[in-house]
Amino acid sequence: MKLKKSVLTLLCTLSLTGVGAAEPQPSWETMDRATLDRAYNNSLAVPESKAMFSDWVAQSQALRARYPQHLDLVYGPRTRDRIDYFSAGAHTPVLVFIHGGFWQMRSKDDFAFLASSFLKEGISVAMVGYPLGPDATMDEIVADSRLAIRYLAQHLPELGGDPHRVVVSGWSSGGHLTAMVLDDPLLRGGVSISGIFELKPLLKSYINDKMHMDEATAERNSPLLQLPVKSKPLALFSGTAELPEMRRQTRAYAEARVAAGLPVAYEEISGANHYTILNDMMSPEGKIHQEIVRLLQPGQ
Repeated sequence: MKLKKSVLTLLCTLSLTGVGAAEPQPSWETMDRATLDRAYNNSLAVPESKAMFSDWVAQSQALRARYPQHLDLVYGPRTRDRIDYFSAGAHTPVLVFIHGGFWQMRSKDDFAFLASSFLKEGISVAMVGYPLGPDATMDEIVADSRLAIRYLAQHLPELGGDPHRVVVSGWSSGGHLTAMVLDDPLLRGGVSISGIFELKPLLKSYINDKMHMDEATAERNSPLLQLPVKSKPLALFSGTAELPEMRRQTRAYAEARVAAGLPVAYEEISGANHYTILNDMMSPEGKIHQEIVRLLQPGQ
């Protein structure tokens, strides 16, 4: 399966063709608490998201029932340090997915539905769980996400996965964690969907009521502020119908990676909001789905 060229080149030159000009908006630094809360409240912006989640959970329960062989694999000491591994067979490429929920809600169990289309294409899927705030700090959440990748590096051969073809993806806060674990030797690349890449804007918002981050914690866990010298390829996606701050976060991170000479691809999915963007991941014809498949091909 071939993916059309992204609107962002893989190394140095940012193209805005197909993405649209950045919308003028106030800097997050000038926003008060109420404005910041609205700027990052995806559920409020998409009222139908509650019904969508109910459907996703039902689909996920059905898929987990069909693939009970490798559920809740323990990779760490905390209760949520668990992985569900859905096998497509022996020696198959592996998609690692990290769920969203602003690091404080949802679980891997809720997102198993995303594995279905990949399993049909012969791609195994590992759904990563991680501890949530306020029971865990951001540092601990990131550390445990890294630990999950290390567990897979050790156990994929016995699970049937090909350790030479592993890609990580995540949505929303999982998109942030995707960027944070990208440097692991197991991974050949990443696909971050509607992610958050600078945590400082969240410090005075409702999100931090449970996360309890200070400025130093936010800075060291912000991919935008901690650009590496070198990196695996990373594809970034957001939706044109997302909140402006969410779109800005992805664009800013893409531009920062380009400026640093790091491999990146960036595209906005037309008409997609923070939730419907996952349809593009589920559909074999979706650009997100195709990018994941492309990264898993031999020779990439």
